[in-house]
Amino acid sequence: MDYRQARTYVLASLFVLGNIALPQLCHLMPHGGHIWLPIYFFTLVGAYKYGWRVGLLTAVLSPVVNSLLFGMPAVAALPVILVKSVTLAAAAALVARRTRRVTLAALVAVVLAYQVIGSLAECLMAGSWMAGLADWRMGIPGMLLQVLGGYAVLRYVLNK
Repeated sequence: MDYRQARTYVLASLFVLGNIALPQLCHLMPHGGHIWLPIYFFTLVGAYKYGWRVGLLTAVLSPVVNSLLFGMPAVAALPVILVKSVTLAAAAALVARRTRRVTLAALVAVVLAYQVIGSLAECLMAGSWMAGLADWRMGIPGMLLQVLGGYAVLRYVLNK
């Protein structure tokens, strides 16, 4: 995909819409965003399937649009979420390009990479280890959703 192609923007827009709808569903339950980490799901799928350009557009636009429309994530949380989201897009595109297939191990590597780097960035930005480890305390179901759900969606999309 190239930034000069309309298809890049159409696909990124569809993934951003997914990253708007899924968090709205998850936020219906208490702490749903912290538990399910929904803002990252379609970034993972988009970057893994269509590359870093679609992934980067999705990674940046999803949290910003959500914040502008719904106030979630809070503006103060945007820098950390953007670091995690952009790292996820880069890791997913890189792993997909290197492996050229979808495996659970590859998706585990992607999720661990963005969570470790994102947690370290959050520790530095917030000045607190507890803040940096929040996803590891509450977000395990979301990480599993990204790996297992991402695997299912990517396998389905690749078979079409």
